[in-house]
Amino acid sequence: MIDPARCTGHGRCYSLAPDVFDADDDGFSQPRGVAFAVAADRAEAAWLGARSCPEEAITVMAVERTGESRDLAEFPHKK
Repeated sequence: MIDPARCTGHGRCYSLAPDVFDADDDGFSQPRGVAFAVAADRAEAAWLGARSCPEEAITVMAVERTGESRDLAEFPHKK
């Protein structure tokens, strides 16, 4: 999820992971304010995009086989 209050449009996320993140006409990452699914084979790219955000506006959740999710902060991938 991309927090619209924190995203300032640096574009690092969609520059590093264009197949996960997109930009609107003003350069803000999309989609903002809603959760969106990322294919399992693109999870590392999603984490890379999230880690690159200077405002830490991106939250990546891992959905486990049980259906429960955990915040990226619980994973060693977090900066």
